Amino acid sequence: MLNFKKGGLFSRKDEPEQDVLQEIGAQVLAVWGSPGCGKTTVAVKLAKYLADRKKNVVLLLCDCTTPMLPCICPSGELEGDHSLRSILAANSITESLIKNNCNTHKRMSHLAVIGLQKGENENCYPPVNEKLLRELMSVLHDMDSHIIIDCGSSIFFDELSTIAILEADAVLRLINCDLKSVSYLSSQQEYLRMAGFDSDKLYKAVSNVKSNEASQNMEQVLGKAVFTLPHSPELEAQVLAGNLFADLSLKDSRGFRKEIQKISKEVFGV
Repeated sequence: MLNFKKGGLFSRKDEPEQDVLQEIGAQVLAVWGSPGCGKTTVAVKLAKYLADRKKNVVLLLCDCTTPMLPCICPSGELEGDHSLRSILAANSITESLIKNNCNTHKRMSHLAVIGLQKGENENCYPPVNEKLLRELMSVLHDMDSHIIIDCGSSIFFDELSTIAILEADAVLRLINCDLKSVSYLSSQQEYLRMAGFDSDKLYKAVSNVKSNEASQNMEQVLGKAVFTLPHSPELEAQVLAGNLFADLSLKDSRGFRKEIQKISKEVFGV
């Protein structure tokens, strides 16, 4: 028997909430999955894809244990040193508060990034209640931008990621092609079910698939994946260098680029 906080996010619910995708495409996408499956990488590349096409996009990095701002690009590429901390410490959320705490990209005028800065963690701001987090999601929905949210994996201990997954228009669920990832994800999905997650807005993706891996055999465990993101040595080098807003130009990245394009078209209609 699992233990749950009474009246909390993971109280048992009989009927899931229904949240149907708009015909014109989603506005808010939550990217979630097992640890190490490339959530941040895919979220950043999707944000870049949209910004390169002159679509306004806000990238929200939820991880409050390991700040991802220092990991996605050199510090000199972002204008400003604003932090998600200032948003989560507020008494109420407004659009101006969010915009004032965005870090803009010097080369991509349509892109803004929100996250914790280097050295910060979840103890840098007061405890955040569910009402404030839902208010944050509501304001993000009202903004004239596409919103991509890079969620943490362990949702039971991460209410920001959980609310993002529950309130987003669409969820891209990533998983590595191995049984450990499958086992981890199945242990977390029960929490979402109990919180009333609408599975109709879920897109499944297998990530970082290498040529020697039998990804087709994993469908017996995963269910059929909508997207398959292949491994790319060029992308791996960008991850290690912390330079994810760089272009992918080599032949070995062609498959990954095509899948990002497919995800954008399917989810955002762009």
